[in-house]
Amino acid sequence: MNHKNPINLVRLHVQVTGRVQGVGFRAFVLEAAKQADLTGWVRNLGYDQVETMVEGTRNKLEWFAEQMKAGPTGGRVDQAKIDWESGTGEFSGFVVRSSR
Repeated sequence: MNHKNPINLVRLHVQVTGRVQGVGFRAFVLEAAKQADLTGWVRNLGYDQVETMVEGTRNKLEWFAEQMKAGPTGGRVDQAKIDWESGTGEFSGFVVRSSR
């Protein structure tokens, strides 16, 4: 996938609420993003929220969105707010950011 060509890129902004602290949720997101060859970031928003911004092709992002709704073993996703946006190609890889 050519990350520098934003023509085929789509962006997904996901905010997940539930049991997402102390269950390896950010590591789960990182692994899912790497598996799907996506770029972007993930971070904790607060006690029960994780936010991620990812870019890639639509089919890979649809798979990723399903992973976010399911969450890791030991976690629980009560709500997943998913917004589709236009990709920009601004990310060079996928990183875990500091909590907000």
